[in-house]
Amino acid sequence: MQPRILYLFRRTSRFFSIENVFNRIIEEIQRQGQLSPSRVVVPKEGFSVSVIFGNGRFAGRQRADIFHITGDVHYLSFFLPRNRTVLTIHDCVFMRQSTGIKRWLLKKIFLDWPLARCCQVTTISENTKKDIQEFTGCSPDVIRVIPNPVSDKIFFEHRPFAADKPALLFIGSTSNKNLPRVIEALKGVSCILDIVGEIPVQQVKELEAAGIEYRNFLHLTDEEMAKRYTLSDIVLFPSTYEGFGMPIVEGQKAGRVVVTSDLSPMKDVAGGGACLVDPLSVSSIRSGLIKVIQDNVYRETLVKRGMENVRSYELGHIAGIYQNLYKEILKEV
Repeated sequence: MQPRILYLFRRTSRFFSIENVFNRIIEEIQRQGQLSPSRVVVPKEGFSVSVIFGNGRFAGRQRADIFHITGDVHYLSFFLPRNRTVLTIHDCVFMRQSTGIKRWLLKKIFLDWPLARCCQVTTISENTKKDIQEFTGCSPDVIRVIPNPVSDKIFFEHRPFAADKPALLFIGSTSNKNLPRVIEALKGVSCILDIVGEIPVQQVKELEAAGIEYRNFLHLTDEEMAKRYTLSDIVLFPSTYEGFGMPIVEGQKAGRVVVTSDLSPMKDVAGGGACLVDPLSVSSIRSGLIKVIQDNVYRETLVKRGMENVRSYELGHIAGIYQNLYKEILKEV
């Protein structure tokens, strides 16, 4: 009988990125046929003592050779066998967004105690690995970096570069996405800025005051998002902070030139296939964009390197890394 890998999913009605990633990994591992993966969703949503113990009792009743906690329910490790439990930590944003007793409590429940209760922790970037080490002081040997696979919905479609008026795809509207500096950088640049995500009222005013032609897209399906990549000329992603930065790889897979931040993990994810800019410098963002628009050879070189970089993020490759990890653990049990 093949070893059973049980993935434990949070219950949520709002966010689906983590679930989408691991659903695809489960399907690929099933297809490869070496292990027997399955998934369960914990019964309770939210974060309270009753939720923790309710979900924990549920997890403790499950049976598997390896348990894999996929995100945001790290506390399940308290109720599972340490030598057969894997935990994925996607980022440490919660540590940067909290203070005082709340920060201390989150650190204990989502980092310190779970790390002590798992045989292996995985994370999606070297940057998040460094964050975990910084916040917990744990050994780097405990953490393994396994990136998320690029979406199979993204596809390449040839499209002549519109140098006279390129379409810039900008994904996200939270403060770390850096829209205010992008607006400043684009003043006087002939382009169309396609923004995916709800634009804050202040940034709408700034866009209009700067005379920037823009379009706004909300609630796109995976297929609609893939089409937006193919309709773009440049993927603009000068974020100030990310746990990973999947739009970089998605832009590369679509065959589009990417402009992103000269910071980890963005520059690491890009793998030499993007124009790197200082996200805190308006002039750097502007210079990078103008170089990409005007320098055909430079742009085409980045696109070629990007397409090569995507191979490291293909689903089959990532699923294979997880399978090797599980086999290592099973040998030691």
